[in-house]
Amino acid sequence: MAVKLPIYMDHHATTPVAPEVFEAMRPYFLERFGNAASRNHAFGWAAESAVEAARSQIALLIGCKPVELVFTSGATESDNLAIKGVAQAYREKGTHIITSQIEHHAVLDSCKRLQKDGFQVTSLPVSRDGRVDPADVAKALTPKTILVSIMLANNEIGTVQPLAEIGRLCKERGVLFHSDAVQGVGKIPVNVDALGLDLMSLTAHKLYGPKGVGALYVRMGKPRVKLVAQMDGGGHEKGRRSGTLNVPGIVGFGKACELAGQLMAGEAARLTALRERLWAGIRARLDHAHLNGHPTLRLPGNLNVSFEYVEGESLLMSLKDVAVSSGSACTSASLEPSYVLKALGIGEALAHTSIRFGLGRGNTEEEVDYVCDRLAEQVTRLRAMSPLYEMAQDGVDLNTAQWSLH
Repeated sequence: MAVKLPIYMDHHATTPVAPEVFEAMRPYFLERFGNAASRNHAFGWAAESAVEAARSQIALLIGCKPVELVFTSGATESDNLAIKGVAQAYREKGTHIITSQIEHHAVLDSCKRLQKDGFQVTSLPVSRDGRVDPADVAKALTPKTILVSIMLANNEIGTVQPLAEIGRLCKERGVLFHSDAVQGVGKIPVNVDALGLDLMSLTAHKLYGPKGVGALYVRMGKPRVKLVAQMDGGGHEKGRRSGTLNVPGIVGFGKACELAGQLMAGEAARLTALRERLWAGIRARLDHAHLNGHPTLRLPGNLNVSFEYVEGESLLMSLKDVAVSSGSACTSASLEPSYVLKALGIGEALAHTSIRFGLGRGNTEEEVDYVCDRLAEQVTRLRAMSPLYEMAQDGVDLNTAQWSLH
């Protein structure tokens, strides 16, 4: 079968809107365009009903009550609301927050902002395969700790964190537990009670829904989580987040979650097989290729590989017919090596050679094989221009080589 170009393998950055999602949204742009807060006529009632139906669809996917969901503009806002909202609500109880070094910038930068306001933040290290050790969480907990925030799955290396173990520790110590779960929801099973979560951020566009709409799960019982709103206005979402609701987006979010629940098991198996085919194809064609992240405890469609002796940006530019990434979409304009890979202990030079592949619903075996061939062709071409690769092929240990300038 002929491969249609270009090929999209950057599903961690965003996903295409599923046709079923688009059709579900369409009427709420045109015929049913009411404001969900307009409670005195049929247009508003229809909009409000659609929002509540979507709230139920999302709640079913993650195992919470519909009323525990706060709609936002996306994961960044959800993370900000969770971290800053909890910090401000519980300041009298404590001022210590625990997170990890490989969190998304929406979490890390929210914590940095709180540090300027007098909060103490502990950023935990991760193992070489990108996992947070629950024992490190236990050691970091103090009587002043009010929140632990650990992501479900990393957006660059795909590693899935041991949230259930961390959740039990937090429960035992009476500390609130938040997770940025945007990369995992819809791809792997997620249940807020099983993971011990009190707050969880999610977004639609990572699971074949529209951009610009997200949600924050906020536990309403045992414990009932208090939040200080970060946006003031009309008191929407029970006073937790003011602003006119994005009705079409919310409807699409709900439909995307419904589809994810139906397709997840089969799609996870298919994407895992494609991922392994891609990795096997790379190893068969190229030497000096290194897997980043956990070999098995990772998202089904994620593969992050460092190609030694090749500059990652040059490789990306040479793969013009394949959409892949050198790291998070939120930091792709930066020339700095990935802070996630550096946290794994990967050296700066090797970190600069890394490519993230994000396989998704539309990818095929034929596309994987094509990408393997294109990678081999371009990596070989670029290495042919590298004196370091030539020396390595000649058996020179570049770590112990003596360099001199003449």
